[in-house]
Amino acid sequence: MTRPNGEPLVRLSGVNKWFGELHVLQDIELSIDRGEVVVVIGPSGSGKSTLCRTINRLEPIDSGDITIDGKRLPEEGKDLARLRSDVGMVFQSFNLFAHKTILENVTLGPIKVRGQSKADAEKRARELLERVGVSAQADKYPAQLSGGQQQRVAIARALAMDPKVMLFDEPTSALDPEMINEVLDVMTALARDGMTMVVVTHEMGFARRAANRVVFMDGGRIVETAEPENFFTNPQSERAQDFLSKILNH
Repeated sequence: MTRPNGEPLVRLSGVNKWFGELHVLQDIELSIDRGEVVVVIGPSGSGKSTLCRTINRLEPIDSGDITIDGKRLPEEGKDLARLRSDVGMVFQSFNLFAHKTILENVTLGPIKVRGQSKADAEKRARELLERVGVSAQADKYPAQLSGGQQQRVAIARALAMDPKVMLFDEPTSALDPEMINEVLDVMTALARDGMTMVVVTHEMGFARRAANRVVFMDGGRIVETAEPENFFTNPQSERAQDFLSKILNH
């Protein structure tokens, strides 16, 4: 699903990032094609979330290049805002506006940033809330919803901007166990519909089920990248073998 010239939708080349003395991203090379679902896994502190957050410049990088749809990430200003609106982001915390209804949360971006009419934005928002299974909650406020419902609203809100790629940074790690699957099911359906996705997660079942490719990180580097079945049954690096033996045997 690449473009005719073979240009990936997202490309990171030679990306380095430091936090003080800590080299959190080391010479990252990663290309993501249209419609591809890339799941990034690895131990805590391996740089997964930082990698995810550099793709829409929530974390500036110290060197290297990031392009989205062939365009370099701008440093700041209007161009960056425009580019950010092409990149949907769903975080660990739901970041919904507490004083706005669910419907208002989802329509805010399209009206303010995309210049949609209220009627068009609301029609689309209701379709998306239906798609993520919370259409009955449209007139409620975030505090009236469960964590799983709020996270599904956050996904609908990101989709309302019609992004080219969706980033998920540990979207289920703040949820109670029984709510995790309702969010992963929505994400799996999105993946099946051909949404380009970068997902940082601890949910190995999701990685197996929905990913086209697993990227394993450790110590700020990409150690290994493979198709899920190959990665989980036959990891090549000692570090990945060790990581998987710890998490899959419990």
